[in-house]
Amino acid sequence: MPFTALHPQLGRLDATLSDLGGGLDWSRVHKVRPRVPLACPECSWSLHPKVSRYGVRFFCHDPGRPPSCELSNESWEHHMLKLEMAAAIRAAGWYATLEVPAEDGSWRADVMASSVDGTHRMAWEAQLSPITLEDIAARTERYVGEGIRVCWVSPHERSPQWISTVPAVRVRPPGEREQPWIVDDGLAGFDFSAGRWVFREAPLSEFVRWALHGQLVPAPSLPRYRRVYRVIDGKEWRFRRSQWWTSLQSVGDQDKHEAMRQRQEAAKAEREARQKEREEEAERRRRAQEEQEQARRAEEAERLRKRQEEESRVYWEKVRQQWAEREALRAKEKAEEEARIAQEQAEREERERQALETARAWWARLSPQQKSELFAAVAEHAWRDSNLRVEIPEKPVMSPEYAYGVPVYSQGRRRILYGVVQPCPSLVASSPQVARLHALARSSQEARELAAVMPEGRVTDLDLPEHEQLTMY
Repeated sequence: MPFTALHPQLGRLDATLSDLGGGLDWSRVHKVRPRVPLACPECSWSLHPKVSRYGVRFFCHDPGRPPSCELSNESWEHHMLKLEMAAAIRAAGWYATLEVPAEDGSWRADVMASSVDGTHRMAWEAQLSPITLEDIAARTERYVGEGIRVCWVSPHERSPQWISTVPAVRVRPPGEREQPWIVDDGLAGFDFSAGRWVFREAPLSEFVRWALHGQLVPAPSLPRYRRVYRVIDGKEWRFRRSQWWTSLQSVGDQDKHEAMRQRQEAAKAEREARQKEREEEAERRRRAQEEQEQARRAEEAERLRKRQEEESRVYWEKVRQQWAEREALRAKEKAEEEARIAQEQAEREERERQALETARAWWARLSPQQKSELFAAVAEHAWRDSNLRVEIPEKPVMSPEYAYGVPVYSQGRRRILYGVVQPCPSLVASSPQVARLHALARSSQEARELAAVMPEGRVTDLDLPEHEQLTMY
């Protein structure tokens, strides 16, 4: 569905122009017989003029056209957008030519705008089909290489990815036929007080006029300002844009704000550097004071250590002296104790020796015959008096425990001490337990001597004769 066609004599015809661009009325080509031979500028296939139900004039391919013809494959929305852009260009006082190819075929502009004096050209591209960032950038570079400005226009509901890669805008189609197309993305103004870009909307016709007359230019968004916000249906959305169509004033405001921001950051960095320097100086002073304090504390600790060492030395010297004195005292006491024990031992041994001599002298008063008679009398007395048989030792042994008397025990499994035979009277005092026992004396004389040192009733007189009693001399 092209808007242009090639006339055999007049060349390119433009259905959007009243004179078709060649001083020819539409009625001279539309529904005339014989048909005017018209050809497609893209594929050279024959065309015939048509008018849509909305009154839009265009050229239509005859049956059998090549399927690769790009002009024939463009959508109705694409054609309407091209018409809108052409009308806006002409309303701005520039010439608009549709479907203009390059001489070498490297590009074909949907609408080419040309200034009245022919010194300036600007291509307007309605881009509806998908395209990569690399391809659209390369196509833009081809226009720029020939001194042609360009603006890409997308009517899609969502802004394309390339909207900030190349000079581009997104337009919103009208809801009603009489309403204008609206540019709602790709156009922005810089809010100096907020320090950011702000989305702007404008009718497509005004945007085209501003762009053609240089009131709007494509300008890069500096890295600091590429994040922008927009409220859509009551919700705030965040976008990134690296390029805008904007006014020269906004470009200058962005540069001024960036310069101000850099000055502020430089001032902030300087303040922070000064603050850091002050903090470092304060830290150095603090460390110096801390080192001085540590040195003072170390010196004080050293003095304290030396004083404590001296006090400890004096203390332990005193303790060692006390230990030595106590050790000497203990040695003296031990020596005295050993001397006392030795003396007591000697005295005890002397007493025992004297007691033994006394006991021997006591027993020496009896002859062996008398001793035998004595023990026989003891056995007889025990049986007669107590009905008790006692053991008479074959060799009687004096017991120091019983005042050097001879203990006599009962016979049988229950061996009971019956009494002590002939304890020495002078030794009873050194054997207190004898006073509680039964003492057996040989004669009345010996009984009297024992009775004098023992409790009453504890001495039994066996009353043996004295005729064989020996004297001590």
